[in-house]
Amino acid sequence: MAFVIPSYFVWLIFALPYTGALLSAALRKAGKVSNVVAVGFSLLSALFAFSMLLPIITGQSLDTVDSVIPKSVPWISGLNLRMGVLTDPYTAILTNVVAWVSFLIMVYSLEYMKEDGGSNRYFFFVSLFVGSMQLIVLSDNLLSLFIGWEMVGLCSYALIGHYWKDETKDWVGTPGDRALGEEQAYSPSHAGMKAFVMTRVGDVAMLAGILILFFYAGTFNYQALASTYGTWVPALNSSGLLVPVALLIFGGAVGKSAQFPLHEWLPDAMAGPAPVSALIHAATMVKAGVVLVARIAPLFYFAAVSSTSLGAASVQPFFATVAWIGAFTAVLAASQALVGFELKKILAYSTVSQVGYMMMAVGVAGLSSDFVQGLSAGLYHLMSHAIFKACLFLAAGALIHSADSKYVSEMGGMRSTMKLTFAAVLIASASLSGIPPFSGFWSKDAVLGAAWDAGQYGLFAVGALTAGLTAFYSFRMLGLVFYGSSSRRLEQVEQAGHHVHEPSPVMWVPYAILAFGSLIVGLAALAGQVIPSLNLDATFTAAAASYVQSLYPSALSTGPSVAFNLAPSLVTLLFVGIGFFLSAWLYLLRRTSPERLVGGTGFLHNLYIFLEKRWYINALYYRVFVNAPVAASGWLSEKFDRMGLFRVNDAGSILGVSLSAAGNWVDVKIVDGAANGFSAAGQALSRVVRKAQTGVVENYIQVFAIGIVLLVAFLLVALGVRLR
Repeated sequence: MAFVIPSYFVWLIFALPYTGALLSAALRKAGKVSNVVAVGFSLLSALFAFSMLLPIITGQSLDTVDSVIPKSVPWISGLNLRMGVLTDPYTAILTNVVAWVSFLIMVYSLEYMKEDGGSNRYFFFVSLFVGSMQLIVLSDNLLSLFIGWEMVGLCSYALIGHYWKDETKDWVGTPGDRALGEEQAYSPSHAGMKAFVMTRVGDVAMLAGILILFFYAGTFNYQALASTYGTWVPALNSSGLLVPVALLIFGGAVGKSAQFPLHEWLPDAMAGPAPVSALIHAATMVKAGVVLVARIAPLFYFAAVSSTSLGAASVQPFFATVAWIGAFTAVLAASQALVGFELKKILAYSTVSQVGYMMMAVGVAGLSSDFVQGLSAGLYHLMSHAIFKACLFLAAGALIHSADSKYVSEMGGMRSTMKLTFAAVLIASASLSGIPPFSGFWSKDAVLGAAWDAGQYGLFAVGALTAGLTAFYSFRMLGLVFYGSSSRRLEQVEQAGHHVHEPSPVMWVPYAILAFGSLIVGLAALAGQVIPSLNLDATFTAAAASYVQSLYPSALSTGPSVAFNLAPSLVTLLFVGIGFFLSAWLYLLRRTSPERLVGGTGFLHNLYIFLEKRWYINALYYRVFVNAPVAASGWLSEKFDRMGLFRVNDAGSILGVSLSAAGNWVDVKIVDGAANGFSAAGQALSRVVRKAQTGVVENYIQVFAIGIVLLVAFLLVALGVRLR
């Protein structure tokens, strides 16, 4: 039985947030009403998104009927391009994750941003951001996806740099902290520009990839690309561009999803408000790259498999690159979260790491005999992470506001005064760590299980190690914030009359819902091991298979999900247990001071410094990509401009002045002299001739007669000569 909705329902999912953004700007003089309007349109968008999720919940198939706006409309007639929306279950899950998490974040923002003078600008860009992210998710072609992609980047730049006055309290990092002599603290406007520039690097690669693909295939549409693979795949392969084009498009995902080597912008993006961190770095923007790779991965994989002259091996370099970049990024970022002291920055490193898991899952899909397993695992962890990480970021905003500090070392003992927030953070941290029965355990197990089943034991080992590191830094953060005694800073805040307390319900209800959601999803997954109707693995597997079959109907058949594999789960839990035990010993029970291990005399001191300095990658980037060009510019200005061009210009100026002076001398001495000489001679002759003008008639007759005589004489002489 099919569940039918009008096609315009799907269009409204991204059109409504855009409308909310425009109305919010138009009503800016109406005060907070404009902010409520933006949130209201976000709720409407989420409700329309839910209409796509209903059939999945009820076990039906989803179908649409053209109404008001067809599912696909003419767009760029000159290129014969159409624009449409996707309605498969995979897309339905993605769009609901974005819609509902974004809505809760916007509700939270009503209270968090109520005293902010730029709240109207904030809600405008947040609404624009949500609409653009939904456009990425719902687009049926790469070109409209790219438009949403660039809009997301613009909004991210504006939201990260929200505190554009760059007051020191709004900086990310600790002023004065240096690595390789490079400053490691940045103002909000600097952080926003850093994010904008680094993500643009990936975007340029992505644009090049989709344009090359369009040149060979003549379309951006996923369905059309799948149906014409027999044309563009051999052509790209014969040109040696099949894997390079896929990698170029993946470059966009590397930038947006902050994967190595374009990962350094995201930790510094914490300069934005806490709900911005939750929105961009938990539920939406960093997931855009995962969505992009999930869209193109089946296109390239099944096109190669279906081609008689190629095969899966021809595109495996692409999938191996995706998987290993994801795995390396996961362990790289997790290691940096181990030593962080800025609450939001710890969570930012965690986000980079967890997105690495998602990338690894999609990469493993193309290295496995069961493509759908990896694709569904990536979607599963995307949803799970969006829930528990948004919860953590929103709770972090409440903690930072209450403690009046962004540093976990300046908190401590807060569980007695913020019990509800403590419970939410505890649940979300356990889920992040992969502790059963919370959602993070099941989704992370799906990713690592896919690597194990594919025989990619190296990837599995990196993922399991990362799980251990994640458990350590999660409960380190929990211990520093909620356990032990209050810090000196916290005592000073209390004495100043700023009492540590729970935020208003408008703030705590959203992250309490998210924490509860993580628990419910985990319990449902647990129950699904014995009750098939609650089996989330099967749901995500069916969703992934439906998307693949919408492109290549004969590529595979939807079968049961892969059974729970105990072996990789036990290995992963061993690493998680070690990480949790060490963290509990140091930060919950506080049996040993971490200073003994990482202090100046500790045996882990050098490793601690290496991690604390971000592996020196950020500092090297500034040296190579910022300082080197600036120094080269200075050298060119001094040596080339001042010592070269400026001197040539000066010499040219001197030469011009000299030539002008010489020309002036010639003009004055020669030209003017000759002219004046002729004039003087003429005047002298005139004066001589003038003396003959006596005014006496007799003199004129005499002169006339003499002239006649001379003329006759001349004629006679001339005639005589001629007669001879």
